[in-house]
Amino acid sequence: MTSSTPATPELLDLTIDNITPNTLRINAQCPSPRLRYLMERLVTHLHDFACETRLSTAEWTAAIQFLTRTGQTCTDVRQEFILLSDILGLSLLVDSINHPKPPSCTEGSVLGPFHTHDAPRMASGGAMSADPTGEPLLVLCSVRDRDGRPIPDVTVDIWETDASGHYDVQHAERGAPSERCVMRSDEEGKFWFRAITPVSYPIPTDGPVGQLLQKLGRHPWRPAHMHFMLEKPGWDHLITAVYVRGDPYEKTDAVFGVKQSLIVDLEPIDEATASQYGVDAGGKVLRQDFVLASEKDTAELRDKNATEALKNLGLNMKLVDHLPVPDLD
Repeated sequence: MTSSTPATPELLDLTIDNITPNTLRINAQCPSPRLRYLMERLVTHLHDFACETRLSTAEWTAAIQFLTRTGQTCTDVRQEFILLSDILGLSLLVDSINHPKPPSCTEGSVLGPFHTHDAPRMASGGAMSADPTGEPLLVLCSVRDRDGRPIPDVTVDIWETDASGHYDVQHAERGAPSERCVMRSDEEGKFWFRAITPVSYPIPTDGPVGQLLQKLGRHPWRPAHMHFMLEKPGWDHLITAVYVRGDPYEKTDAVFGVKQSLIVDLEPIDEATASQYGVDAGGKVLRQDFVLASEKDTAELRDKNATEALKNLGLNMKLVDHLPVPDLD
């Protein structure tokens, strides 16, 4: 042991009653207050879970094997761990904690496991989908602030499935990206594009997450939707989706992504709209106005929510860089 290495606390005589404080004593050497707090709560809840459920060795082994298979299933274009987080409701919970929305702002939803970073840049009016079997859809959008003022030059990442309910990365023969693009809002905060009407689809069931859903007696289906991710410095990063009203899985989404404010109606394209945008009349149009919150407003609301939640839990905490740590002063 070097002179700079802190002395490790000696372990007590280990029993079922003191393994938790022993583990916490060892981890208390961590120099980061936030990591120390995270590990303290993680270890405490894990140990409480094992004690409360009287976790068997066979169940512990099965859980280790499940997590191992989950990691082995992940690839550059498939994130099984995000899918696991989604079906456990954790993804939506974390997004809601970190990106609370002031009144009138567009709510967030889950990122999902199929976002990629290779979507092509596309100008307004372009066609996002290369699937000839999909039902054509005109998508007209705007981005504005809480006072109704347009927000120009917002980077908008958009993706959806093809007409068969598969993302492009799920096809073994995938060549160029399809059913995805990146656009920017114009000076009036507007952007528009041609896509295909979203369809319901099941999340992948060929991996450990799908097997878990089957054991839980849950279906794997997601309602028809289209993903949007909006980003501009000074504005809170928005990851969201819009869901087609009346979908049979609207109220039983396998990954808990649907919020009432995100459900939209698809309307018939009238002659005037068809002429203005150079598309055929009689198809469908999706109109969506995105309202962004500023980074400042979101940070203040997140701190307020955190302070109230910690107080209600009876915890003596303080916020450091907007994250709670024990207040030892």
